[in-house]
Amino acid sequence: MAKSEEKEAKPKGQGGDKADKADKGGKAKGKEPAKGKQESKGKQESKGKDKKSKADAADTPARPVVPPRMRDKYRDKVVPAMTKKFGYTNPMQLPRVEKVVVNMGLGQAVANPKMIESAVDEVCDITGQKPVVARAKKAISNYKLRTGMPIGVFVTLRRERMWEFLDRLITVALPRVRDFKGVSPKGFDGRGNYTLGLREQIIFPEINYDKIDSTRGMNVSIVTSAKTDEEGRALLTELGMPFRS
Repeated sequence: MAKSEEKEAKPKGQGGDKADKADKGGKAKGKEPAKGKQESKGKQESKGKDKKSKADAADTPARPVVPPRMRDKYRDKVVPAMTKKFGYTNPMQLPRVEKVVVNMGLGQAVANPKMIESAVDEVCDITGQKPVVARAKKAISNYKLRTGMPIGVFVTLRRERMWEFLDRLITVALPRVRDFKGVSPKGFDGRGNYTLGLREQIIFPEINYDKIDSTRGMNVSIVTSAKTDEEGRALLTELGMPFRS
């Protein structure tokens, strides 16, 4: 009799263990929805904060965007003057400035690669746009130049940045050139595009003279839609470019 009672007690104990495990599993499963609720609450709170921040940003008055005054000058003064001078019958015939390319060649960067970094910073400060690093396409042993080495930086400006750069170039930078007597009228390429050479970058007020390591020159190419050099020169003259007489 005692043996049969022991045998019957064993399955009861096993069943009790299973019941205990089931209770623990139920408790554990019961905890998971609570965590999910907390996470959902946290997401809702974060979304509420984002909505509040967006609402606050919408309530704050936006800064007024000032249009480039050189573009306004082109529309108000240059267009009527060019139409009267050349007798254009269609507004699409009027020449306009399409883009401005600023190029800074750095032949000394072959021996001192750190010059590229400073040149990138300077051109970025002058134009307000990060330039592209130009690399050598061919290897020249006489100059110790290898294919792929950085040898300059350039940037292409369009729209608002183009007009703002032209405004600062004509009204601020060029008058600061030492013994300035006007720019050369021989920089046209025969298709109305004009290229101007600058010997020093310090003529721009954005450059801090105390922080530069050396003076560098640059080329400024003004690409227009004019078909002849006469139209291109008339366009730049009306915009205020001081050509040498």
